[in-house]
Amino acid sequence: MLTQKNVAVNKMMEFHENGIYMDLEQAEDGTLKLLHFSALPFDPEQIPEKCKRGFRLVEVQVPGLDRPEERHGTKFVATAPGYRLQFGRYEDERNEFGRKLTFITSDEETGLVVHSCFQFYDGISVVRSWTEVENHGSETQTLEYVSSFALTGLGKGGLQKRDDKLLLSIPHNSWQREIQWKTFTLPELGICMNQPEYASRSSKTISITNIGNWSAKEYIPAGFLEDTETGESLLWQIEQNGSWHWEISDQTGFLYLQLSGPSETWAHWSKDLKPGDRFVTVPAAVSPVCGGFEKANEEMTKYRRRIRRPNADNEKLAVIFNDYMNCLWADPTTAKELPLIDAAAKAGCDYFVIDAGWYSDGFWWDSVGEWKPAPGRFPEGLKWLMDHVRSKGMIPGVWLEIEVMGINCELAKKLPDDWFFCRHGKRVYDRSRYQLDFRNPEVRAFADEIIDRFVNEYHVGYIKMDYNIEPGIGTEINADSYGDGLLEHERAYLAWLDAVFARYPDLIIENCSSGGLRMDYAMLSRYSIQSTSDVEDYRYYATIAANAPSVLTPEQAAVWSYPLSDGDDEQTAFNMVNAMMLRIHQSGHLAQINPSGKKLVKEGIRTYKRMRNDIRKSFAFWPLGMSDYDDPWVSLGLRTERTAYVAVWRRNSSDDTVVLPIEFLNRRKASAELLYPANAPCEYSWNPGTSSLTVRLPELCSARIFRIRF
Repeated sequence: MLTQKNVAVNKMMEFHENGIYMDLEQAEDGTLKLLHFSALPFDPEQIPEKCKRGFRLVEVQVPGLDRPEERHGTKFVATAPGYRLQFGRYEDERNEFGRKLTFITSDEETGLVVHSCFQFYDGISVVRSWTEVENHGSETQTLEYVSSFALTGLGKGGLQKRDDKLLLSIPHNSWQREIQWKTFTLPELGICMNQPEYASRSSKTISITNIGNWSAKEYIPAGFLEDTETGESLLWQIEQNGSWHWEISDQTGFLYLQLSGPSETWAHWSKDLKPGDRFVTVPAAVSPVCGGFEKANEEMTKYRRRIRRPNADNEKLAVIFNDYMNCLWADPTTAKELPLIDAAAKAGCDYFVIDAGWYSDGFWWDSVGEWKPAPGRFPEGLKWLMDHVRSKGMIPGVWLEIEVMGINCELAKKLPDDWFFCRHGKRVYDRSRYQLDFRNPEVRAFADEIIDRFVNEYHVGYIKMDYNIEPGIGTEINADSYGDGLLEHERAYLAWLDAVFARYPDLIIENCSSGGLRMDYAMLSRYSIQSTSDVEDYRYYATIAANAPSVLTPEQAAVWSYPLSDGDDEQTAFNMVNAMMLRIHQSGHLAQINPSGKKLVKEGIRTYKRMRNDIRKSFAFWPLGMSDYDDPWVSLGLRTERTAYVAVWRRNSSDDTVVLPIEFLNRRKASAELLYPANAPCEYSWNPGTSSLTVRLPELCSARIFRIRF
């Protein structure tokens, strides 16, 4: 039921939902302030009255308006008309997810009406926030920036100085160096609050920004802030498959956090809002908790599972073999595939994926785009090979890069420019490919034909959807700005994906972008599985595997296992442990590895199939903390109500023994057993007095998985 309240009489609005306290106030000038958003109740004494003007609920910037409040640099505060938006009412309703609050503000001069939306989720301490802007005026207004979430007052509780107690963790990301969390004090990043009381003169921001179509090429669109004095923390993610921005800085003597999609300043984005038009920002999700990162990540994991497209893959956790990594390296033929198919079936794989190269008899990088099998590679035809995969009890899959066409693709030479991104009157090139524009209905129809052909003619059940270019700031065709063209293309691509899954709900499509360079929940709310990396050294993959559940659900995190043809048993087991805690992307020349290695692969897959029902509902913990690439020991834990799994990797440690604290058990009665490899040399001891597991691994570059029952 929808209710509307005019709060002219009651200036304070207090909400408590799912452990989240949210307090707002209508100021005397009619503006609306978000004074508090936390897992702890609000103490009004924390904010002096003269500082409240900076606690704006939303920021909106259009050109042609003065910004009279004090502001330095490029900070997105005191925006106009954002600073003067007048509060009208709020709407309080319930939907399939839980409670939804919408606060409606407006500006008389521009005619803009702003809806600030907060969706709660029953039983989960996460809010999804976004902003909707409507033009109720008589003139076009050009949006240059709109916040998706804006919160002032970070670290306002307690007595310690914010410089001393706030820790900011940033998830760096890179090709073959994915998911590197780094933690800083704010002064280490250039923000110092130990200054005259209530001063707000900083021009410095801590700004993390992505510009372009690879959403995670430098950073995962997320962050974590912890107040070590009060125990409060915020974990956030921006759900955007392109340009996004978040920043922390100061105003009116307090620190603020703002999350958004693209802006004119950072991503060449502006949007002309004609009378009657409406613009919706990209959503952001924020989890305020007490209990540190693992608690916040547990809530965000619940949320990620809640917003995700329901699908069988995330329930079954199928084992996928892919012929690429440390195996065929994009050079498939029937002769090469046949022994791999047999070996993958014997090992227990559920899917068999033919990776890149199947569409060209020769060099293929700059000629991709028509997606027709190369007859020279498959004399009997690609369909014959797919049928052979099915005859071995597996479901066939294939690699595609459907968003691009190579500059030497014959079809691309015949197509009009409005199929592609263009800037300054010319097609955009990157790495010898053109970027297709999914706003064009002919492009979407072409992509539909490709998917339909592979599903209906080749009976493909799995598509590895890769993406290996960065087309930059966007396109000028049919767009108000480059960034507007990019954002609308990204939204069109997501809508196209939704339509594909509506036609083929059991089709598994893997989100791959040179590994993990589009690891975001705009994509992962659709895709059931995510490639986490293309790293070719299994020893480094342990860090990526251990950190993966910090940015996506364990059951969506695909990790390569690629035993070396000449590798020993410890190397093979290390590879398997990398993947077994998450989703197995099996590869390597399985037909060529030695008999004991084959047994270890088969044992690993068999053990995984006993674990996977727990993995899909588990929450991650890190006995040794988040992993760095030079850590001598690495550990990841997954816990359910009565069982936990703990993986431990020894890389280059001179000490053969490590103690793994399992803090959440807090001296509860428990027992530990070696799960994989079951008969490998390993000494271990469960320590009930400290709830810790001591492990001794005699070999460098070795790994084990333990099960703890409690």
